[in-house]
Amino acid sequence: METVIKISCKDEKGLVHKITGVLFSKLVNVTQTNEFVDELKERFFMRVSFTGEADLISLKQEIEVVLPYDAQVEVIPPAKKRVFICVTKEHHCLGDLLIKSQFEDMPFSIVGVLGNHALLAPLCAQFSIPFKHVAAQGLTREEHEAQVKQIIDAENPDLIVLAKYMRILTPDFASAYLGKMINIHHSFLPAFVGANPYQQAFQRGVKIIGATAHFVTDDLDEGPIICQDVVSVNHSYDAKQMSKAGKEVEKMVLAKALQLVLEDRVFIHENKTILFD
Repeated sequence: METVIKISCKDEKGLVHKITGVLFSKLVNVTQTNEFVDELKERFFMRVSFTGEADLISLKQEIEVVLPYDAQVEVIPPAKKRVFICVTKEHHCLGDLLIKSQFEDMPFSIVGVLGNHALLAPLCAQFSIPFKHVAAQGLTREEHEAQVKQIIDAENPDLIVLAKYMRILTPDFASAYLGKMINIHHSFLPAFVGANPYQQAFQRGVKIIGATAHFVTDDLDEGPIICQDVVSVNHSYDAKQMSKAGKEVEKMVLAKALQLVLEDRVFIHENKTILFD
């Protein structure tokens, strides 16, 4: 696996030359570079991957020295990321991620699954993944989230995936995991926000349905979008058929978004994302 460097700073001339110069001095092998400049904001973004041995602490310090004062530099060593998944009753996204983790199709390990219903516990058991059931009945939203947060924090995951976790999160809970919690939404945002999206789509007579994967913020379904896709439908589809097609695109979009984040190819810039694929 490769080491990845992510850089965000004020744009100025010669940045790529300075950064690659530091890497050349360390005698590492650069395998890929990607750059983007937001000209309106005068902001420079760069992702670099390399192989070879280097002292990552000193490497980070030497890169920071040659960059503008406001530079944000991450040097990310090669390692599988630890992912925690939250679910409710729908199995399709969870099942897809369990299979991808089991067969190492993506560079992550699932450290636990939590559900506000116990329905998916047997599925997790088939993959020897621990499942925690935290029922919401009889609890305030804050009390329920306190229990959920305690379980998540005990696992110290790198990422949290809401794989059809059908709970509206409080701003405090969402804010606790900014930049590390991903949600899959059952529509091509911003259309059909809320419950029963496929019934809404059927009643509206839509010709495409889609899914959106985004980072979670304290503004419901309004976080930075990572990935979106759509599939075509027609007048012959009822709500059930639309739901079946929608679940397929949900799985695909979530997996693609997670792959990008796992490979450190995503920058959050204000309320948008920059993707280097």
